Amino acid sequence: MKRKNSKKQKMNNKINPTVAFFGSSQISVWVLEELEKEGILPSLVITNPDTRQGRKMILTETPVAQWAQQKSIATFKPASLRNEEIVATLKASGCDLFIVAAYGKMIPEEILNIPRFKTLNMHPSLLPKLRGASPIRSAILEDVHPTGVSIMILTKGLDEGPILAQEETQIEDSEWPIKGTVLDEILAHQGGKLLAKTIHTWVSGNMQPQEQNHEEATYSQKITKEMGEIDFSNDPYKNLLRIRAFDGWPGAFFFVERKGALVRIKILDALIQDGVLVPTKIIPEGKKEMLYEDFLRSQ
Repeated sequence: MKRKNSKKQKMNNKINPTVAFFGSSQISVWVLEELEKEGILPSLVITNPDTRQGRKMILTETPVAQWAQQKSIATFKPASLRNEEIVATLKASGCDLFIVAAYGKMIPEEILNIPRFKTLNMHPSLLPKLRGASPIRSAILEDVHPTGVSIMILTKGLDEGPILAQEETQIEDSEWPIKGTVLDEILAHQGGKLLAKTIHTWVSGNMQPQEQNHEEATYSQKITKEMGEIDFSNDPYKNLLRIRAFDGWPGAFFFVERKGALVRIKILDALIQDGVLVPTKIIPEGKKEMLYEDFLRSQ
């Protein structure tokens, strides 16, 4: 009887390897939710350290750390992966596979090569297009449509590793440009589902990695808060792309003069009417969300 149980356990491990998960944002959590649906639950989570957030600067865990706490999963929050302690911890974990999704830090090659099934990454673009840290928002900003998700083996080069699977995302032309927060969730869930499917095939030895065509590579932009300011003299469609791309963070905004002072107006959404960009929903500085037309009437 003991031999039969041992064989069954070995088969289960082959289907669902022991996993360490690297991630930080809400995108990571959506990926984890899809993995959990397929019976893939990490035994170890590595995320970013707590940060102070909000007006009261409250020390807050990452969404992934909060998710892991609810699942009673061991969690590490190293400021850097370049230290002997975290490397030793990962080696001692005995994990067969590392998974990375929206972690936010470069992972040293020494760590990538620890697990026997290597380190897989869910990258929300159709690689080699839009390599780098902001592929979702850059896809909107640069009007890259359609986009999609890629499952790749992480190597020391920036998103240069071989691809195991890809899927295009179906978004109707009438819905484009889509809001960044909406595309975040769509690609995260799609990528999580594809990742789960890929893991089962990959660890069973039935998948052949495909090298990327590096000559076709493009790179996502580094997005800063300052990029959110809208100049209405610019091309209306490009401004609409910026507003949709920066939905949530860093947010799009403009300034108006009121009573001798500049007031910052956050743009929640806009549309193009007769070739002109028209904000629809806004948040004036110090006030609540309102329709732009109501704001104009109050001037």
